[in-house]
Amino acid sequence: MVCWALRRVTRVRPHLARKASGVYPGPEHQPLGPRPAAPGAAGSTVELLGKSYPRDDYSNLTRKVLSKVGRNLHNQPQHPLWLLKERVKQHFYARYAGRAGAPLFSVYDDLSPVVTTWQNFDSLLIPADHPSRKKGDNYYLNATHMLRAHTSAHQWDLLRAGLDAFLVVGDVYRRDQIDAQHYPVFHQLEAVRLFSRHQLFAGIKDGENLQLFEQSSRSAHKQETHTLEATKLVEFDLKQTLTQLMTHIFGDGLDVRWVDCYFPFTHPSFEMEINFHGEWLEVLGCGVMEQQLVNSAGAQDRIGWAFGLGLERLAMILYDIPDIRLFWSEDERFLKQFRVQDINQQVTFQPLSKYPAVINDISFWLPCENYTENDFYDLVRTIGGDLVEKVDLIDKFEHPKWVSENGAVRCRAVRCLWTCGFRRPSGRVSEDQPVTRHYCRGWRLHCCLQLPVGLQQGALKPHRASPLDASGLPRVTSFPQDTQDQPLLPHHLPPHGAHAVAERGWGHPPGRAGGGRAAAGRRGQVLRPRFPGLQGC
Repeated sequence: MVCWALRRVTRVRPHLARKASGVYPGPEHQPLGPRPAAPGAAGSTVELLGKSYPRDDYSNLTRKVLSKVGRNLHNQPQHPLWLLKERVKQHFYARYAGRAGAPLFSVYDDLSPVVTTWQNFDSLLIPADHPSRKKGDNYYLNATHMLRAHTSAHQWDLLRAGLDAFLVVGDVYRRDQIDAQHYPVFHQLEAVRLFSRHQLFAGIKDGENLQLFEQSSRSAHKQETHTLEATKLVEFDLKQTLTQLMTHIFGDGLDVRWVDCYFPFTHPSFEMEINFHGEWLEVLGCGVMEQQLVNSAGAQDRIGWAFGLGLERLAMILYDIPDIRLFWSEDERFLKQFRVQDINQQVTFQPLSKYPAVINDISFWLPCENYTENDFYDLVRTIGGDLVEKVDLIDKFEHPKWVSENGAVRCRAVRCLWTCGFRRPSGRVSEDQPVTRHYCRGWRLHCCLQLPVGLQQGALKPHRASPLDASGLPRVTSFPQDTQDQPLLPHHLPPHGAHAVAERGWGHPPGRAGGGRAAAGRRGQVLRPRFPGLQGC
């Protein structure tokens, strides 16, 4: 009987896939097209900005992220990020002049976002075991190339070229959670300034007797190679520069405070917070540059500071923009609000959408290894696009039978329930296209069909009691050997046939909305597909 049902579903499944991708399309939800080659596949390459990069086990770029490369929102005139960039440039050009009145700070806003791992990490003295290097937090083209995680990746090269005062603006890429403040692509503005002994101590009483460097011990206030006098003067200039910049952007009377923190490439390091509308908000990180970094770039006779700020974070505060997805909107109602004659003109964003979010649940078993939450976020973003407003993990269940008496986990028998909120970032596209539960159920089915078969059945069917085998563990089934159901992000899920996953789900804890039934509908419409590849018929 069970085998007959499975054979029947074999014929039904193509219909389900077509329904998921074709019945509920919206402007942000286009058909996926052919799936990318699996990372590490022979002859597989990533084509980006006119260059080819061979894939390997580190490759984890998604189509969603690749589609953003080259957009350069910070260079699009009248875009809110462009307005903010121009205001910062205006301030530095007007306040800091070099020889013959030329601007002291040079600006680089078109550098390629593809950098080497050495540029992104090693040049900035980030240790090999530092958590910021994790594949779960970055977008790698392969083991040696990646999309920059910060504009600091260009610091060393520009210092090596002989520059001692510059701004770098560009898009940066990080794998992150899904909510109104986080997006896999955002924009940073970086500034660096170096001082010679003459420049730093000019105008200081008895400055000719002061030195930049000494050999001492590192403390909370200075590096081992810097004199205390030099460190305090650089720190004072840095804080004065940033206070004047924030005053230029937000207006006079701004309250500022400094919080000690840690960065691998600066010491001492600080976070700057401003009091805006009665609330303290972190706006940037900064500090005195590590002398080892400066020395390695060929500027052994100089000392300097650096800071980096997120343009989206500042723009959301300055223009009262509530959702980071709006920066990528091409809706004329959003863009026209920032077409101003003067870049310093005050703009307050007027909301476009009055419709509440539509909530939908999804749950599945976790793979035994090589999985991070950011893998799921990437999958959701690729399938749901910018319709997905927020994703929260609301429940996690680990079956006690799968943990041995000494506490060692035999297998990650963990099932997670996520809730996903859908809402168009700029309102409805037309009067008859709201985001509906009908659309969300189609998205959910489409998302599940990108998982391996073992995870699909856990995500698609309602929770129910799990039959146990003779050992007291849930009955399991292996992944099928064919490659028809390769996941959309094959780097983070086990290869077919490599691991076993639970065939049945357990009942959902009381008081919670069941993932399968809640997602399929609150009135008893339950998705009950059974996919081929299950064993034990």
